[in-house]
Amino acid sequence: MAASSTALRKADRLGFAASFLCAVHCALLPLAVAALPALGLGAGGLVDFDQAFVVFATLLGATTLTLGWRRHRAFRAWALLLPGLALVWAGAFSPLHDHSLTHALVMTGGGLLLAAAHLVNLRLTHAAGAAR
Repeated sequence: MAASSTALRKADRLGFAASFLCAVHCALLPLAVAALPALGLGAGGLVDFDQAFVVFATLLGATTLTLGWRRHRAFRAWALLLPGLALVWAGAFSPLHDHSLTHALVMTGGGLLLAAAHLVNLRLTHAAGAAR
């Protein structure tokens, strides 16, 4: 049974929002960690969500883009998703997972590519629905 267009649109919107927020988080976290000592705080209590988010983003992205592809038959969204996933997986599960500037740049770039993939998939799915 095919997923409803409404459910697919909601999933892509969730993926776009989560990926965009991830990119913002990855870009701003180094600044926040650097500012903590000035506020009399330490970074010891921060929880690392990178790896859990990468697994979630992979499952959500693969599912929504697969369902979208079944409707629009275009691979443009996949051309953004796959390099985005490669970047976030490298940032979360390799020696880059040290929360350095390089880690932040890799994760930010990957998050932006994931967000773009969801946006492209959303537009392609909408256009395919309008053409029917």
